Amino acid sequence: MTREEYISNLRNTFSTVDVLSAKNDYKVLRLRHRKSGKDIVLRSYPHPVEAYNTLVSIRCKNLPGILDVIAVDDGQIVLEEYISGMTIAQIMETNRYQKQGAKRIMTELCHAMIVLHTRGLVHRDIKPENVMISDDGRVVLIDLNASRSVKTGSRDTVIMGTAGYVSPEQLGISQTDARTDIYAAGILYNVMLTGSHPSETMASGRAGQIVRKCTAVNPKERYQSAEILCSVL
Repeated sequence: MTREEYISNLRNTFSTVDVLSAKNDYKVLRLRHRKSGKDIVLRSYPHPVEAYNTLVSIRCKNLPGILDVIAVDDGQIVLEEYISGMTIAQIMETNRYQKQGAKRIMTELCHAMIVLHTRGLVHRDIKPENVMISDDGRVVLIDLNASRSVKTGSRDTVIMGTAGYVSPEQLGISQTDARTDIYAAGILYNVMLTGSHPSETMASGRAGQIVRKCTAVNPKERYQSAEILCSVL
């Protein structure tokens, strides 16, 4: 069965509410159950994303609930909880975060990173568009399309991530690991506080010190784990 055949078979049970993303043979749909009215997210990938197979058995309030992962002939289908809310990118179109609000988001983001990193997974695309704030205040790290497993002695062969948030090692210099996500989280922290990349405007005071350490070019000079980052916020 192909991805399109699987999606077609769902149409008796679900209706399509919205196409959330459609690019590079990767599609994200918001579906609604015809009887219950409950919404879910369907992610259609042209390749398996290993992280979803790991997360399907895990419940963490700072990561989306994975309902099912289906291997198909031409890739993978992921069924995921629908989160009603806004991304940080959407919120920042009209607002900038105060220190306490940014600190809370960073603390919750660290919890999500800890769950991923302790299972040998790196998100590799932490940015405002991939952090949701739900209607009830949950901070949720979404979209694991760029994620990978950490493998000893290897380096990244495919450049993944978003310009401005990509760490040096994501450019194929060395392997990405937990410190790669810490780099991007540091950029995000600065953007929430100043509205700008740290290369343009650095956050003041202690927050700026944290951003500088998160974004050190040498991974050995960054916080070495999300637990440590969380403890200094």
